[in-house]
Amino acid sequence: MVTFIPQKTIQEKEAHCEKGNHGVVVPQINGGRHHRRLPSEEARLDAEWNIRACRAATESTNPIRELLESLCVVSSKKKEKISLAQGDPTAYGHLKVPEAAVEAMVAATKSYACNGYTHSAGSHECRKAVADYHSSSLPLKLTADDVSITVGCSQAIQLCIAALATPGTNILIPRPGFPIYETFCKYYGVECRFYDLLPERDWEVDLDQITSLADSNTVAWIICNPSNPCGSVYKKQHLIKIANTAEKLRVPIISDEIYADMVFGPAEFIPMAAFSLKVPVLTVGGISKRWLAPGWRLGWIIVADPKGILSRGKVVEALTKLMQMTIGTSTLSQAAVPGMLLNTPSSFFEDTIKSLKAGAELCYERVNRIKGLHCPTKPQGAMYIMVKIDPDVFTDIKSDVEFAALLVEEESVVVLPGSAFGISKWLRIVFATPLPLLQEAWDRIDLFCLRHCAAVPYTGTELY
Repeated sequence: MVTFIPQKTIQEKEAHCEKGNHGVVVPQINGGRHHRRLPSEEARLDAEWNIRACRAATESTNPIRELLESLCVVSSKKKEKISLAQGDPTAYGHLKVPEAAVEAMVAATKSYACNGYTHSAGSHECRKAVADYHSSSLPLKLTADDVSITVGCSQAIQLCIAALATPGTNILIPRPGFPIYETFCKYYGVECRFYDLLPERDWEVDLDQITSLADSNTVAWIICNPSNPCGSVYKKQHLIKIANTAEKLRVPIISDEIYADMVFGPAEFIPMAAFSLKVPVLTVGGISKRWLAPGWRLGWIIVADPKGILSRGKVVEALTKLMQMTIGTSTLSQAAVPGMLLNTPSSFFEDTIKSLKAGAELCYERVNRIKGLHCPTKPQGAMYIMVKIDPDVFTDIKSDVEFAALLVEEESVVVLPGSAFGISKWLRIVFATPLPLLQEAWDRIDLFCLRHCAAVPYTGTELY
């Protein structure tokens, strides 16, 4: 089993510490001993001050961040690191924010009118721009009052869960799925009930399982479409079944659509709010992915509730109160949104999709040529591919975590184990990468798999 230990911690302990009596770590300062206070003195101080961290905070985890930071500290010294792990489409610089967004941000900055506070739910102009942009694909007309502007899509998810987190409730969460759903549910004391996505059916929802999991305490059903981490896009008929099931169970939907319209397969993207006459929908999204601006930290919550179910349940009021607890996202980013949404040409999105599609096809073609790896379905959207590992093919790799740790150590290629997304013996690989670099990464993965394959003993020499 591979244990992740931050390199900085190792170096600090080796360079500055030694073991003293009773296993107490004694730091070394200028070559001499500097003894720590005795445990009894520390206990006295702790009792006097009575300072304790919030248990919910100390027990919270973000598996993606933890694994990324652990995997990235140890890598082959012979090869430049290639990360196929973090969902940042701007990481390699070949995908950039649209010029319209830059111009809007510059204009907002030069106006000197966007340096102060604004409405806690976001400026009216920003919220109206988001509402108008989404109304074009919905059977209802959204207004600025239906939109709240958040610090990225992650905060949008957090606030939706917080608004629904009453004692004894549960939320349905996809598996594999974005781990922050579980993180926030646990933080707010909401039970997580995981439902499976079916790889043999293009990662569709197991709807029979949904029916068996939901009960009178189920307050939300989270779906992600297009999917992180699966790269799937739900067809219209499947979305209709989801809406019908939610209506039957009387469970509102939180629809994570941060990858909205980032599709390159046969299925058209259809927003879940298109079915809000059947079931109330809280849509979370933002500018991080489609507009390639994750660092601008702007997301949104859209309430599609034409029957007023969420309003009468005071969920909308709860969202308003939660928004009022914080100052909100950057007013400069908010000021840039109307120009960004209105003036970005279709050619910008077409170029992005073309790049992502090429990366998806390259990954799908390469992975299915490598013994021990398999991809059951070609990605249709977002920027991820899920790859299944067959541990029986390898001599010394028994899990996805071991695979990822050894791969970065030997080949300096970073991928995330599926365990971070709730599913073992899988890997999530990002293909929002320049094609030559992506090709190089797959050459290294191929070499790595051959080296550890049971049928090909490794002799210590390069195979290429």
